Amino acid sequence: MPIAKVNGVEVEFEPGMTVLQVAELAGEEIPRFCYHERLSIAGNCRMCLVEVKPGPPKPQASCALPAAENQEIFTNTPMVKKAREGVMEFLLINHPLDCPICDQGGECDLQDQAMGYGRDDSRYGENKRAVEEKEMGPLIKTVMTRCIQCTRCVRFITEVAGVPEIGLISRGEDVEITTYLGAAVTSELSGNVNDLCPVGALTHKPWAFNYRPWELKKTQSIDVMDALGSAVRIDSRGAQVLRALPRINEDINEEWLSDKSRYAVDGLGRQRLDRPYVRVNGKLSPATWGEAFAAVAAKIKATSPDRIGVIAGDLQDAESMKAALDLFGSLGVKNLDCRQDGTVLGAGPRESWLFNSTIAGIDEADAIMIIGANPRLEAPVLNARIRRRWLKGDVLIGVVGEQADLTYDYNYLGAGPESLKPFVKHGAISKQKPMFIIGQGALNRPDSGAVLKMIAQAAAGMGLVKDGWNGWNVLHTAAARVGGLDLGFVPGAGGLTAGQMVKPGALDVLFLLGADEIETSASGAFTVYLGSHGDRGAHKADVILPGAAYTEKNGLYVNTEGRVQMGERAVFPKGEAKEDWSILRALSDHLGARLPYDSLDQLRRKLFADHPTFGQIDFAPGSIPTVFDLSAVGDGGKLSDAPFAAAVTAFHLTNPIARASVTMAECAALASGAAKMAAE
Repeated sequence: MPIAKVNGVEVEFEPGMTVLQVAELAGEEIPRFCYHERLSIAGNCRMCLVEVKPGPPKPQASCALPAAENQEIFTNTPMVKKAREGVMEFLLINHPLDCPICDQGGECDLQDQAMGYGRDDSRYGENKRAVEEKEMGPLIKTVMTRCIQCTRCVRFITEVAGVPEIGLISRGEDVEITTYLGAAVTSELSGNVNDLCPVGALTHKPWAFNYRPWELKKTQSIDVMDALGSAVRIDSRGAQVLRALPRINEDINEEWLSDKSRYAVDGLGRQRLDRPYVRVNGKLSPATWGEAFAAVAAKIKATSPDRIGVIAGDLQDAESMKAALDLFGSLGVKNLDCRQDGTVLGAGPRESWLFNSTIAGIDEADAIMIIGANPRLEAPVLNARIRRRWLKGDVLIGVVGEQADLTYDYNYLGAGPESLKPFVKHGAISKQKPMFIIGQGALNRPDSGAVLKMIAQAAAGMGLVKDGWNGWNVLHTAAARVGGLDLGFVPGAGGLTAGQMVKPGALDVLFLLGADEIETSASGAFTVYLGSHGDRGAHKADVILPGAAYTEKNGLYVNTEGRVQMGERAVFPKGEAKEDWSILRALSDHLGARLPYDSLDQLRRKLFADHPTFGQIDFAPGSIPTVFDLSAVGDGGKLSDAPFAAAVTAFHLTNPIARASVTMAECAALASGAAKMAAE
């Protein structure tokens, strides 16, 4: 490996690295505004100046200068110090210096670097340049006079998000960052530009003037708005969650986060269930916990187990589902299901419902077929990784299903199952690491058994699963789904599925564990709802038991690749609400079927003993690919020629928390208007 000297210290580096990267290998801090390791190099701000020998006797931008053998790099000479002070002085000439009212204050790169590398006075006495504000939608607040034209936002929205709606116009003193035709940004990843902006020109509009960063308590947790399990940091003040920001996790979300995961947090405080309710004379009335438990217990005790059903929702933690399984299983109930959408997965090997290549494995794939999915709406961060793989080249991408704008080019192979038939007889392909990404749109149909069997036959014939590589990938949309399937939260022998449970006269008692995505109005059963929000599930309930939202409890979640992750409590539940598992534990006493655990630790010990995969925290089984029998995946049946429909159509309104969010409602209205204009 080549060797360079940084301030007299020899450093080995990989060919192709820049001077800035080599300097940081040596432990030297290099200030920068425009450079970002995940974006292309722009060289705009000139803040990263260093002195290099051999080379011209002047400072050079280290971010754009390739490192070379026997190069000498100096980061703290008088020439470098004077040059950086000069650059900072120029950057501040037109800056409004409005730190006291800027939302970036306290976590602003410009503030930090002005203190560390700038002058303590200004020699500029002329009028400052002012720039009009831009309308970028409900998520991005602009104060463009602060902008230093680093173009991070332009490069992110173009390169990573793949929706080139932000750009640079004019020249010289008149340069401005703006959106295309002054329209709002439509990317599902647009909030990341606020994180990237180093000067407060772009800030988070929903959170404007609500907090100062040093007031917030920071809790590391996991996102549940989709099935990726992105690493997030929940920031709270008192009893209120104020924001969610991404944490770096190279295996899943890198450092990006979808807009729904980031901005739906205002829904955590709206439409909340904060006390028990019991329906009396057709009207829900506030009740004590004892009265609510007594009403539920009396009805369940008077009902045969085969007339009782339990449906688990999409945001449930593994502990609450385990407690429900143990409680109702001990009562002899076999009508249990975690699949509100009617997907057929849940039998056969565990690999049949996992994203076996892992999310990071997309970087290695050389052929990708997307079946019945729209990754841009179902998992925007995963879609950005597919786009990055496409930008690298030498990959075939095909789509069977809806023909949508996925931000990258692909071969459209057809709309429905008929398009898959040629691949059943296709035979092995020349690609070394092919993968299928199977969406819920192919799995929640009446003929999903036959569709799944056909996909499995195509996968087997094309060699998707082999030693060292498993290209069978199911893209889930619900954070609780893989955990529920791993627990076996599916109907027992002779049990009813979720769709069958809600049919008229099917059951006498229906217990909804946070289940809001299934229509229960026709059921007629005595309905108990345990959940956090007054959403669809609570509307028809006869008893409401207030539970905790994901930020209000410690819980385990399993993402689409089978990775078990821990969510941490940031604030306490609202009002009289309790953690879901503890409600079920208390209910078990009233039912005379006491659960054998009194604490979360005891519950987890039983969970790990009964289901060892839950003890493998942060382990993705696909990182050690296993060969499994694809013939066990599908059940067959009659195949329909109906086209695949994506499981997510309204990206911003997929769960109770998002539907309670004012910000998500604004985004949904904007998205539906944009879709209508596009159709016209």
